[in-house]
Amino acid sequence: MTGESDTVGSAVVLAGGKSSRMGRPKAMLPFGEEPLVALVVRGLAAVFPDVVVVAAPGQELPELPATLVRDEVAYQGPVGGIRYGLEACRSAAAFVTSCDVPFLDLSLVSHLAARLPDHDVVVPHWEGRLQPLHAVYRRSVLPLLERQLQRGELRPVFLYDKVRTLTLAEDEVRALDPDGWSFFNMNTPEDYERALARWRETPASAPGGGAGRCEVELFGVARLRARTGRVSVELPREATLAHVWSALALKLPALVGPVLTETADGLTAGHVCNLNGRDFVRDGSRRVAPGDRVLLMSSDAGG
Repeated sequence: MTGESDTVGSAVVLAGGKSSRMGRPKAMLPFGEEPLVALVVRGLAAVFPDVVVVAAPGQELPELPATLVRDEVAYQGPVGGIRYGLEACRSAAAFVTSCDVPFLDLSLVSHLAARLPDHDVVVPHWEGRLQPLHAVYRRSVLPLLERQLQRGELRPVFLYDKVRTLTLAEDEVRALDPDGWSFFNMNTPEDYERALARWRETPASAPGGGAGRCEVELFGVARLRARTGRVSVELPREATLAHVWSALALKLPALVGPVLTETADGLTAGHVCNLNGRDFVRDGSRRVAPGDRVLLMSSDAGG
């Protein structure tokens, strides 16, 4: 069961890379009416109460709804950024990503966070590679990261065989992000142009810019566990109830176990959803539209 020590209440965005192949700072690349780093932070802030941005010394960034920290030693690679970001977090664990990922799928992020119990790191595997900058880390790994920096081991994968690491299989990733756009990052001007082209075609796929929101009303055990009767969740494009449950697990981790399954992709046996006051459903593949009203209750209350 998820407890306070399993809460992934923070997100860390690494913004201090050299951007040498891009030729200009990736964090400040324009996307719509805002810089890329602002887009990423805005999306993550919709689901994480605590967002930390790690920048290089002297790096210029826009005003952001986040805690800004700077590398004490510049350009120590991802391990340095993860270390400084985790150190500044206000929760027991954090989702870590980079500033150049315009198509994060928040339902996949929620799913990674829900898999944290009994592990120190949750990292997805995609197209033959681990994705350490789309992963969840406990703050308890900080001493190991510090020792890695002292040894000059600047790749996060050196950490994984020293802690309880869960590798998320590609099939599990594809269930939420079939094409893997969450892992599309930009290293060259050509990557940027490709991202902009997709952005113009489907801007709703960007972080925080999904298909919209839906309201979830909680009753019975769900309300008692969550200590609230209502919550609003972000929806990706073509959202389903499974996306709603994953988002709830991230916002209300106390529901995981009693109400939501441990993997946050379903409801426990004693619970059911009602859509818009009409249909009682448990099928996670049921589509959910922006503005829908989802009622989550005990199945004996739903009839």
